[in-house]
Amino acid sequence: MAKGFYITTPIYYVNDRPHLGHASTTIWADVQARYRRQRGEKVFFLTGLDEHGLKVQQAAQKRGLSPLAHCDEMAAHFQSLWKALNIQSDDFIRTTEPRHQKAVQAILQKLHDAGQLYRKPYRGWYSQSAEQFVTEKEMVDGKWPSHFGEVVEIEEENWFFRMSAHQDWLRERLRADPRWIRPENRRNHLLALLDQPIEDLCISRPARRLAWGIPLPFDPAYVTYVWFDALVNYISAPGHGEARFEEWWPADCHLIAKDILVPHGIYWPTMLHAAGLEQPRRILAHGWWLMGRDKMSKTLGNVVNPHDYLARFGADAFRYFICRELLLANDTDFTEERFLARFNADLANDLGNLVNRAISMVHRYRGGAVPAAKDGGTPSDEDLARVTTEVRGEYHRDFMPEIEYGRALEAVWRLVARANRYVDENAPWKLAKDPAASARLDGVLARLVETAALLGSLLEPFMPETAAKIAAQLNLSGFPCSDERWRNPVAAGHALGRPVPLFPRVAADRKTAS
Repeated sequence: MAKGFYITTPIYYVNDRPHLGHASTTIWADVQARYRRQRGEKVFFLTGLDEHGLKVQQAAQKRGLSPLAHCDEMAAHFQSLWKALNIQSDDFIRTTEPRHQKAVQAILQKLHDAGQLYRKPYRGWYSQSAEQFVTEKEMVDGKWPSHFGEVVEIEEENWFFRMSAHQDWLRERLRADPRWIRPENRRNHLLALLDQPIEDLCISRPARRLAWGIPLPFDPAYVTYVWFDALVNYISAPGHGEARFEEWWPADCHLIAKDILVPHGIYWPTMLHAAGLEQPRRILAHGWWLMGRDKMSKTLGNVVNPHDYLARFGADAFRYFICRELLLANDTDFTEERFLARFNADLANDLGNLVNRAISMVHRYRGGAVPAAKDGGTPSDEDLARVTTEVRGEYHRDFMPEIEYGRALEAVWRLVARANRYVDENAPWKLAKDPAASARLDGVLARLVETAALLGSLLEPFMPETAAKIAAQLNLSGFPCSDERWRNPVAAGHALGRPVPLFPRVAADRKTAS
């Protein structure tokens, strides 16, 4: 059975509603899934929810709900946002599902039987917010980092995973494969951690303290630590223990944000190694969104609600901004001014005007039928062709497979800019007044329409609604893939649809379309 392309997001914690960070990682995964499907690949795109743990139990108690009722409500909020963002996942797993519990207990039993788990008393510092034990090595200037929230000292007996026994293997694995965990600064961070002894991982919580979790199959007095439980979703969803598992595992890409790098870059690989399972082929940890110099947080009151932007600008504009601006290696400022500038400059002015002008001029000068390009060979034609070839190559060879979305879109907008200059250089409105320039006008219009079609194909993974609108205005049912298989779908004689503005400008003061 041929293996398909398997991409995951983290499963998101349901102590509250989804926010910009959740939306961003999920959009990135959706773009890659759409890109792979466009190329004809078999794809499994997984997202879902992490529904166990102390924070969920406490959030439910505060609301006077059972933990499951709280989780059901939060699941509806996440799924509603994914629908609004045109996220098309193949599975939406919840860790409260029986299929997940079965996989978690199977892995726990396997590790227990192999002597990889042991019980001991433990006294240490515990982060309530992160739901993990922390060490004083993680303090900065004598203080706990803010993302740990309240840190308290706890003494209790728990089950531990012999994670330290796999430290040397993991360090060598990271050194041997520079592309396994990206970007490089994340890999270097893990290597620095592994240069010091790591502790074994506490994988349980006493059921008397935390009732909301998966019981250990060999000791029902304990439930599974939420991170151990959550990470197993990556194998429970594709059917661990079933024949279909080999169709998808190992995952081709775990897509995460940098704040959960350690669980994905240390806990998860060592868990898999101990269980005798293959490693994911790549773990990609992108940066954070900042407001000014601060990480978004409810405490600071600077969290962006995606629904606000969807209502004002639409899903595609939001998806475009996330993919154009969010960086892999560094953090990025999110500002409304920056969003509005991208919307008006890139989408309304550059892309929208180009597509509208190309289709409108075919209607105005050729009755809506695409003319044949029988001319060619001018420096302007040759340069447009050169940029087109370069952009297609970079997009498919260098950027999209590497999830370098900002660079991919930068390349696409290089083509948008070149096509807009092509319009100005050739001035079809002047050619239309000269009967002797009829063949030249035909060629210019034909090239512009093909460029519009190519842009629709290139942008389809990022902006599916916009691509569908471009296709409708070109009177096409869809676009061929823009790779080496590209064939112009708007041949001579093809009748175009009517032009409609793709992105009406939004006034900065009113925040409404104008």
